[in-house]
Amino acid sequence: MKYFYSLFLALMLLSTTKVKAQTYNSFYGDIVNNVSYTNILNDLTTFENFGIKDIGSTALNNAQAWIKGRYESLGYTDIVEQPFSYSGGTTNNIIITKTGTVYPNTYLIIDAHYDTINGPGTNDNGSGTVLLMELARLLKDVDTEYSIKFIHFSGEEDGLIGSNYYVTNTVNPENLDISLVFNIDEVGGINGMANDTIVCEEDTSNPPHNNAASSAATATLATCIGLYSSLNTEISYAYASDYIPFENNGEIITGLYEKNETPHAHTSTDLLINMDVNYLTEVTKGSLGAALHFAIGVDTLSTPEVTINGFSIFPNPSKGQITIKQTHHTTTQLKLVDVLGKEVYKASINNLETTLNLTHLNKGIYMVILKNERQSVSKKLVIH
Repeated sequence: MKYFYSLFLALMLLSTTKVKAQTYNSFYGDIVNNVSYTNILNDLTTFENFGIKDIGSTALNNAQAWIKGRYESLGYTDIVEQPFSYSGGTTNNIIITKTGTVYPNTYLIIDAHYDTINGPGTNDNGSGTVLLMELARLLKDVDTEYSIKFIHFSGEEDGLIGSNYYVTNTVNPENLDISLVFNIDEVGGINGMANDTIVCEEDTSNPPHNNAASSAATATLATCIGLYSSLNTEISYAYASDYIPFENNGEIITGLYEKNETPHAHTSTDLLINMDVNYLTEVTKGSLGAALHFAIGVDTLSTPEVTINGFSIFPNPSKGQITIKQTHHTTTQLKLVDVLGKEVYKASINNLETTLNLTHLNKGIYMVILKNERQSVSKKLVIH
């Protein structure tokens, strides 16, 4: 939808105010390393072959069935097709919900539109469509604290019709608790160019009360892109895509858009041959790292005792009562840090086995840091 709209792209500078430092998460990195170039290429080819996907067309209906079938094949069961009509035709938003383990009624929305105009739209927005499906594939069996809604909107090219419909007929009537809306639109790059930068978009418009939170989320998104992909980032402003109805509704938004803006959008030449699939693969990696961060992906942890570098912490996950064993008689300083980097608990451990009561802490993920004269060890702890 943004074709030739970005005359002032990249004028906004990254603000670091209130943004917490992030570091590479090896668990997230292992998942990101499974992003498949081949999957992305094959899915772009399929998307392109459907043709021009405008409202009321067979091509759009076929794309809808393909997207739904993909989620069914991945094992998702909460799939809703939301019909709406526009200009004499009927089409559907496709909403897939993955339930969170700690905050099941709070949602990270990751969205991309799948309708096109004047051409097959392989970049605008086949790129976002296949990115979203690749994220869903790799997040399927990862526990996340927050629920995720993968939403494929229709009617974007006709004026954000599908996303407006969803906000009006789902978000507001159901009083949906949305932590963040993460929009993906036209991120395929240009064949033959040096596509090494992705634009991260923040809210700078009215209502202003959600702008600071959007700025912080967008700075976090940029950091995740840097941690989990090879791309550079720029910060700019959000406009003319499916996050706007959410922004107007007071939700916190962020998004991604290609730095080298294709000249082929909304034409018959918006084709795979004019894109950079390697670039899209890197965008997908960064997006997946960000999604894991925003939804708080949780490593699958076993309750049996496991000793690492002379320490064991169990059970993990825990309901708040944990036991710590150390193999040597020494004084060990223990700190618990939450996901924002804030220290929430500390203690000195002098015995080979110590039981701690942490039931006063909120449910969530913490980092346990154990330090003595011999070594320093960090381990993730889940309290649920």
